Amino acid sequence: MAKVKNVTTEHYIAEVPKGSEQADYLRLAAGILEVGSENDETTEEFAYYDGDGTPETEVLSIKKNHPFNGHFIDSDPAQKLIEEKEFATGDDRKIMYKQVRSDGKTLEGEATLTDVNVTGGPAEEYRPISGTISWNSIPKVVTGGGESGE
Repeated sequence: MAKVKNVTTEHYIAEVPKGSEQADYLRLAAGILEVGSENDETTEEFAYYDGDGTPETEVLSIKKNHPFNGHFIDSDPAQKLIEEKEFATGDDRKIMYKQVRSDGKTLEGEATLTDVNVTGGPAEEYRPISGTISWNSIPKVVTGGGESGE
């Protein structure tokens, strides 16, 4: 089994398109040191009489969050888009997020950008950029062969 480095997963962001427009994606890569993956799951536990009394966990919903951090690069278009959203609220914080995984699977959907930080820290360090991208629903999934699934 071959190991695959995280750098082979590509991350893209875009403004939410208006009407029938297509998203104009910008690659989020330059200056980015880390992109994480966190699950925010809502669960319930049930113990039925046809079992042994041990509660079973059922996942009711899942929200995927992708925290990122790195060094701010003023000339990078994706980072400039994030900087523009620093003080945005409501629908203005929504973006499109596309993740292209190393196996060719593409996940795409509307997301919300939170915890935007584009300044601060010790004097000797580079200007930071960080935030979290969270899909607003289960993303559309397209496999390497172009087949769609969810």
